[in-house]
Amino acid sequence: MPRPIQALIHHDALRNNLAQARMHAGARRVWAVVKADAYGHGVERVLPALDAADGLALLDLAEAERARAAGWRKPILLLEGFFEARDLELIDRLSLDTVVHDDSQIALLAAHRASGPIAVHLKVNTGMNRLGFPLPRFAGALAKLQAIPHVQVSTATMHFANADATDDGGPAGVAAQMRAFDRALVSWAGLRSMANSAALFMQPQVGGDWVRPGIALYGGTPCAGRPAVGFGLRPAMTLRSTLIAVQKLERGDCVGYGSRWRATQPCRVGVVACGYADGYPRVAPEGTPVAVDGHIVPLAGRVSMDMITVDLSGAPDAIVGSTVELWGEQVSIDTVAELSGTVGYELMCALAPRVPVEVID
Repeated sequence: MPRPIQALIHHDALRNNLAQARMHAGARRVWAVVKADAYGHGVERVLPALDAADGLALLDLAEAERARAAGWRKPILLLEGFFEARDLELIDRLSLDTVVHDDSQIALLAAHRASGPIAVHLKVNTGMNRLGFPLPRFAGALAKLQAIPHVQVSTATMHFANADATDDGGPAGVAAQMRAFDRALVSWAGLRSMANSAALFMQPQVGGDWVRPGIALYGGTPCAGRPAVGFGLRPAMTLRSTLIAVQKLERGDCVGYGSRWRATQPCRVGVVACGYADGYPRVAPEGTPVAVDGHIVPLAGRVSMDMITVDLSGAPDAIVGSTVELWGEQVSIDTVAELSGTVGYELMCALAPRVPVEVID
């Protein structure tokens, strides 16, 4: 039989999370962000549950091709734009919207012979200092784009650096970035796209015409330190396995590489078919919660390539074959991530190809 580990993708959770995003968006339209293979969930797997979104936002042209091949006919936005001239041929053929954030992209657009209008979202650098035109250069970039006959600048866009934090009044705070955006767009009459998940759920004063929820769609928290369930979000991915062995330990017995975990009393330790080669974080510390037959038990010892071990003292009836949840409804992926010094995004995206995936509609 196959190794007993599996990831489940829950369509009902995706639909719920999109509905929560829409509720916060109000009259604004929604780009469902499906970059990084839908945050590890699989573009084709999530599309049926995100069909109520107004468009998809992603990075990879290959993923855009996959979305079109899967039947998506609504807009698709390339969040980083394009990188070479031949990319524009595919943008043309697939009718993609594209972000433009650099002069080199404007030059490529000007040289391109398009078969129809290309919808451009012009990005402003309002303080995050990654992509986008600085405020003094926005008007010039806009003028260059508007002079290209086959380019239609539809939207001005920006990205918040600290939408999930209390605004400290600094130059990268939400208020400062909004003021910078307004200054750049003083004569702009087109659409605006501003809010990511954190801004959408945490900053009701942020307006615009489009929102771009990402992590929230998959049930991850838009604000570190606050559980996703408090925002009405549900996990779209469950990583589950089973116990493949149970060991009886005496006081003083050790478990795993480095003999780091030592039993303080007689106990049983369960061996779970899941390790860092499956995407579980190798740095997860002892005590990280794992659900065994519905009971929360602690990780015991180091995470190895193919296995973890858990202290079964809190699950006295667990046996070989007992069901284990690594993250999902019982164990929040954000909790596992926080204890491992990372974020839920990384764990979702790190799901290994060797883990079988099943979609639950």
